[in-house]
Amino acid sequence: MKKTIVILLFLYSTIFSFAATVDTLNVYSNSMQKNIANVVILPKNYAQNTNYPVVYLLHGASGNYKNWIEKVPEIQDLADQYHTIIVCPDGHETSWYLDSPIDKTMRYETYITQELINKVDKTYKTIPTKNSRAITGLSMGGHGALYLAFKHQDIFGAAGSMSGGVNLEKFPNNWKIAKRLGTYDENPENWKNNSVVNMVTLVQKSELKIIFDCGVDDFFYEVNKELHQKLLLANVPHDYIERPGKHNWDYWKNAVAYHFLFFDKFFHTN
Repeated sequence: MKKTIVILLFLYSTIFSFAATVDTLNVYSNSMQKNIANVVILPKNYAQNTNYPVVYLLHGASGNYKNWIEKVPEIQDLADQYHTIIVCPDGHETSWYLDSPIDKTMRYETYITQELINKVDKTYKTIPTKNSRAITGLSMGGHGALYLAFKHQDIFGAAGSMSGGVNLEKFPNNWKIAKRLGTYDENPENWKNNSVVNMVTLVQKSELKIIFDCGVDDFFYEVNKELHQKLLLANVPHDYIERPGKHNWDYWKNAVAYHFLFFDKFFHTN
């Protein structure tokens, strides 16, 4: 009996000592003068003498930095499977991951591309190069991931979007976008210039690896098809997937696994 208990305790400690570790990293943003919390998932065996690629995983509108780990705890398995650090930033409920041209207190592009990445690379055992750094997200975070990667190809080598709102111009009255860009009627250039679908020229001669997908029953389906067509016309290599699905966690739980497979291939190629 004692021998059985010892064996069970050994197995229990072995399993959990090699499971992913979920950490909370608080980062002070000089650009916004506030502390921001971020989930960091470290793969099993993190204590080994090695460095890891990083995937930044963005939440959607009305969400926060805990959404992914609470709604899809299986992402811990992806960290373990691909030996990758996952960072889930807090992007405010409706920041759209922009540096707002009308509200200087909302500078989430600066926060992620400068302050957060710098802190993550200093705190954890990362490989601090674009060839070992990817970004993706859902809905608002899908737009944000492509937006940040298109504009900062020196930072991100691969980018993705799940059900991304990739054309803000089509939704002038939704998700408080007007608080970030001004009303569409008064500031149409802000909406045009900050929509991913209008930024294709930035990646025409780029090495950025791109994957995005959307469910055919999603209200963002048409704008994702629009982005796909524009990338095709511009001869920009990318992986585009459309499959049955709506704008919900059942879809994103399935989609995120394909993104990590795509990123893992990119990391190993480079």
